[in-house]
Amino acid sequence: MYGLEVQRLNLNSKEDKSELEKFLNKFDLGLDNDIDYSLVIKEQGEIKATCSKAKNILKCFAVDEALRGEGITSTLITSLIDRLFEEGIYHSFIFTKPKNISIFSSLGFKTLYKVKDVALLESGMYNINTYIEKVIKKYDISTNKKAALVMNCNPFTLGHKYLIEKASEENKEVLVFIVEENKSLFPFDIRYKLVKEGTAHLKNVKVIPGGEYIISSATFPSYFLREEGEKLRAYTELDAGIFAEYFCKKLNIKRRYVGTEPYCRVTNAYNEALGETLSSNGIELRVIQRKIYKEHAISASEVRDYIRQNRMHELKDIVPDVTWDFLNSDGAKEIIEKIKSNNTPH
Repeated sequence: MYGLEVQRLNLNSKEDKSELEKFLNKFDLGLDNDIDYSLVIKEQGEIKATCSKAKNILKCFAVDEALRGEGITSTLITSLIDRLFEEGIYHSFIFTKPKNISIFSSLGFKTLYKVKDVALLESGMYNINTYIEKVIKKYDISTNKKAALVMNCNPFTLGHKYLIEKASEENKEVLVFIVEENKSLFPFDIRYKLVKEGTAHLKNVKVIPGGEYIISSATFPSYFLREEGEKLRAYTELDAGIFAEYFCKKLNIKRRYVGTEPYCRVTNAYNEALGETLSSNGIELRVIQRKIYKEHAISASEVRDYIRQNRMHELKDIVPDVTWDFLNSDGAKEIIEKIKSNNTPH
């Protein structure tokens, strides 16, 4: 790659960003909304290769046909890893097409999971197996058969509580994973605390942070970005597959619970893919009718809508006491103001 130089692209420049998007489009790729750092290699002023990252996720790779075999990918990856080290990040994922797995495997990345259109690889100080082993030890998880739920709880509602109690009644042990990605209006530490306190009476239930491997930007960006069509399907299959292949097998999870979803297309698509993937791995998906209040399924989005509409007094009927107490505390004031000024669905 004599004469070619790696450059950082200015993502704040509409012109530079548009140029990068046009280059990616040639490879049936788009520039994801969560990108925070992009590199390009130019020849005579034109982009010939690129890669980007979103926190510790490396993606949006493309190299012009004429430059392939010149070590371009290795140069770009090395530059991105150097950037991660500068940011104090020592574990990373690569989001790419399955046909590119061999390229990144040669650079030390190991395939975590792949589906038809997407592959997720990882490299760094730990991997999914060592992560799950730490979870088992930290939360003293037994080898017995158990059920699981994965929830965002933005915030924790009586609907969530009802679903967890249903799983608790029907199983000897239950694990509740709370989505750890902090892209919700209620921060993770608050969501986790409310669920843990709100289910303390259920002695067979353990509440666990979801980490990087359960509905995160790595496994399922559509959950946060609201992508459409085939991309959405690929992401849901990827996240569901990782849960089945690693979490269910290592934690002996034989059943997973979800609520019916009358409102959200993304969640419906996720549940459909989840059902297919779990079934093919011998795991049952239990779909429970959502808890109804005044002819409507209770939802976290409804709680946020009530807050936006200054209908706080009505929340007491659809949230547990722990959530009600928090919403009326000083700690909730900033969150409530954000909700009132924000139309973000999560």
